[in-house]
Amino acid sequence: MGSEEVVEEPTPKTPNQTTTPETTSSSSPRKIKTNTPTENGHVSVTPTTLSIVQPHSLLPKPVPPRTTYTQNDVVVSSTTFGKFLRKRSNDLSSAISKGISTLKHSINDQNDNNGVTEFNLSGLKVFVTVKNKNDASSNSLARMKISFFSRSNCRECCAVRRFFRERALRFVEINVDVFAEREKELRERTGSATVPKIFFGERLIGGLVELNALRKDGGEELERRLKEAGGQGPAAPAYGFDEAEEEEMPEEEIGKVVRVLRQRLPIQDRLIKMKIARNCFAGSELVELLVRHHGYSPSNAVEIGKQLCKKHFIHHVFGKNDFEEGNHFYRFLEHEPLISKCFNFRGATNDSEPKAAAAVCDRLTKIMCAILESFASEDRRHVDYVAISKSEELRRYVNMTQDLQRVNLLELSENETLAFFINLYNAMIVHAIIRVGCQEGVINRKSFFDFHYLIGGHPYSLGAIKNGILRSNRRSPYSLIKPFGTGDRRLEHALVKMNPLVHFGLCNGTKSSPKVRFFSPYRVAEELRSAAREFFENDGIEVDLEKRTIHLTPIFKWYSADFGQERNILKWIINFLDANKAGLLTHLLGDGGHVNISYMSYDWSINS
Repeated sequence: MGSEEVVEEPTPKTPNQTTTPETTSSSSPRKIKTNTPTENGHVSVTPTTLSIVQPHSLLPKPVPPRTTYTQNDVVVSSTTFGKFLRKRSNDLSSAISKGISTLKHSINDQNDNNGVTEFNLSGLKVFVTVKNKNDASSNSLARMKISFFSRSNCRECCAVRRFFRERALRFVEINVDVFAEREKELRERTGSATVPKIFFGERLIGGLVELNALRKDGGEELERRLKEAGGQGPAAPAYGFDEAEEEEMPEEEIGKVVRVLRQRLPIQDRLIKMKIARNCFAGSELVELLVRHHGYSPSNAVEIGKQLCKKHFIHHVFGKNDFEEGNHFYRFLEHEPLISKCFNFRGATNDSEPKAAAAVCDRLTKIMCAILESFASEDRRHVDYVAISKSEELRRYVNMTQDLQRVNLLELSENETLAFFINLYNAMIVHAIIRVGCQEGVINRKSFFDFHYLIGGHPYSLGAIKNGILRSNRRSPYSLIKPFGTGDRRLEHALVKMNPLVHFGLCNGTKSSPKVRFFSPYRVAEELRSAAREFFENDGIEVDLEKRTIHLTPIFKWYSADFGQERNILKWIINFLDANKAGLLTHLLGDGGHVNISYMSYDWSINS
């Protein structure tokens, strides 16, 4: 802007035309020179002044960007900053939630009291249209305050949820299996803990029976109740707020010992049997530390070491179970290979007293059921993974998976083990799709099935759970080795007898797989049979009587070792077919003719 600007006229330029620069400023009018040839060949210069329109004073002023960056600008180290974020996460979530709530209220107040319909700025005209309250249609009921308390796997709660969704009514659901701290509020407001309990504003409507009664007269009674709704009903669960901590139990003596051992043991890499063992210590060093600094006798120190191994605080570097004094080497659980890659491990193990494995699985299953009830289609064949990733339910689920780290799996019965790992597998599939995504094809999805959890002191991938535990340590398709080798401590949890029905209870997140579902340890065998029947009813098998061909899901091809010979498979399938398909298949198998078996194409796209 420090030099003169020249604007040329759009007329064609002649050889005699010239331009001369002239000084101007950004705040003064701009001068423009036009060159006009005369009759005698001379050029006549005519100055013209144009005024520049400045932006309105009320409009924001542009701010120039920073042009330099130095390391001195960063005054906090990344480690300190990370610790600060973790420490203040709950406060930050609280501030954001309250800020959003305040913003919503302020916007509503402004919309209610806004008397401005038009204002003008120089060169700009803005109109504000205030919606007439009398123009509200029946859809305005969707903005009314509706809330209800629920539990997971509750049929009446599902019916209430379906009732509101069919009428496009927005509602707040408070699942007391997820938000256990809200059960006290449920009792205070209703006098009992039974669900569902529905509120219009602060007024208790009742349960499903009372809601169905409002359908009279074409829903006029429902509309009237909603219009009369007022007051403050149960608040929606806020993201980032954990339930109140239970009363703290006195710290166990072994917990104090572990904390001291982590600080004082000489943890380092060592060469053992021509192999480098990372981050380990000798058993004799642990015993010596307990004897010298804690006053234990050598025999008591060895006994404490055995307890540490049994409770999965430490493990032998080569997988031996019992603790022994001498030249034996151990490492803490957090230093084990693959532990850092487990998605329920956050830099430190959960050192609190492990809860019962069945209780932990039951709580995780209830949370995951609540997630699917809120973010999946009615038939569970379509899952909204994007919405799940932003939900408070998933955040609580991920936090609770840390309770799996040191659970005692040996206390589970055979049926409890079956239900535990099927439910955990299906829950991990949902978590894995959100965290790492998945690719199509059996071979390409190998990395997806490497998604790990730390369970009972050992890392378990999706593949290890399916092929190692549920399939009794059998090779996966296109693999040459078994999941668990000889001496693998996880092998003791593998099912003694493989049940082929597990294939119809496992969902791998694709459109051709069985739908995602969860099982009760007390009815798992019956529920697996029901899952198989439902799978075959929904295009799991097709019978072409004219061509004498049976079209099967490729699951039977990939896992043929679990089902047996093809003809035996067809006889086995008859037990799970409806009368029509069972009759056709029985006819083909009984007339002595040849039966062709064809395998359908598998849809690997995500079931979203």
